[in-house]
Amino acid sequence: MAGLPKRILKETQRLMQEPVPGISAVPDEDNARYFHVIVAGPEGSPFEGGIFRLELFLPEDYPMSAPKVRFITKIYHPNIDKLGRICLDILKDKWSPALQIRTVLLSIQALLSAPNPDDPLANDVAELWKINEAQAIANARDWTRLYASDSHDKLILQEQAASDSRH
Repeated sequence: MAGLPKRILKETQRLMQEPVPGISAVPDEDNARYFHVIVAGPEGSPFEGGIFRLELFLPEDYPMSAPKVRFITKIYHPNIDKLGRICLDILKDKWSPALQIRTVLLSIQALLSAPNPDDPLANDVAELWKINEAQAIANARDWTRLYASDSHDKLILQEQAASDSRH
């Protein structure tokens, strides 16, 4: 962690001490600008019960530029493409140095709760979402079952929740 800007150290420390419910973000042992992220599918969403792996990287000029974030776990979502790239305004033109890693993770979690087919990255998924939302939601649930049910990752989030409740 030596040699990192104070801002990154403080944000990392806060993420570790006060984790966001349903989200685990741990810096890589070899590169503290690279985070291994796990996001639980929000309750009431087609992604509920799923555990999604993401990677988050802080570029050299962070916080002047947004973190680079992408899904590693496959997901059926109009705002996330096959490569895991995310269409989210704060990761692009609405980024502000006032935002933090925590804000980004919460926004991604919110995007899972409220897909926006009017601003798609995966056009085929967005089209189905608009034409036949029930079928799109069924597809999202199927993909969640197929690709996002890693029990090891669930364990990490459960341990985190248990330690939260003890503090």
